[in-house]
Amino acid sequence: MAREADERTALGSVWLRAEPEQTRAPLSREDIVQATIEILDRDGLEKLSMRRLAAELGTAATSALYWRVANKNDLLELAVDTVIGEALVPAEEGDWRDRLTVLARAAYDVLGQHAWAPQLLASHAGLGPNYQAYAERVLTILNSAGFKGVHLDAAVSAVFHYVVGAAVTDAAWTAIVQRSGMTEQQWADAAGDQLGVGAATLAAYLNREDLAGPQARFEAGLRAILIGLRPRQLR
Repeated sequence: MAREADERTALGSVWLRAEPEQTRAPLSREDIVQATIEILDRDGLEKLSMRRLAAELGTAATSALYWRVANKNDLLELAVDTVIGEALVPAEEGDWRDRLTVLARAAYDVLGQHAWAPQLLASHAGLGPNYQAYAERVLTILNSAGFKGVHLDAAVSAVFHYVVGAAVTDAAWTAIVQRSGMTEQQWADAAGDQLGVGAATLAAYLNREDLAGPQARFEAGLRAILIGLRPRQLR
């Protein structure tokens, strides 16, 4: 049994192992992953457990889950790659910067809708098929724009690091507000003076609809990144 468990967790990633053989287990891997995403969206990472997931799926035995996933880390890898799939949107119009803007916005929006996902990207490498497909689209666009070799790798990293970094930063603020149990405005009123910025400034910084908020900052930073990427200067 111990050897079997070791084999199921070898190499540290669900994507580097074969999927378990089909069994008569009533739950599919897709059922389990979808329920996981629903719990994470509703309650956050801290509240997810295999026991709670089993209850959500209507089974008292967590063993019903382990027929499909080896452990919680595997489950989180599957969940984050599933939501990354939502960012695989068409990006065929305009020049290479326009196309990258569409993809970058899509990923940022998805990570904002699933605030737990950016946290996982720091500890669960992007080895899944959706993450790899997204990376391939970014790489293809940059390659067609004239980026080559190590400069192509650097440009891909610049786009990825900016999108993920912005999403992680925004998710951290969201998590703090959620833990307080307050609304954004209530939290800003209570914390603004303590942080030395004032309630109005902090509320604007947190509000995605505000011109000083996360969405506007992301858009401005993305434009700066893409304007700075010039293949003719990198050769």
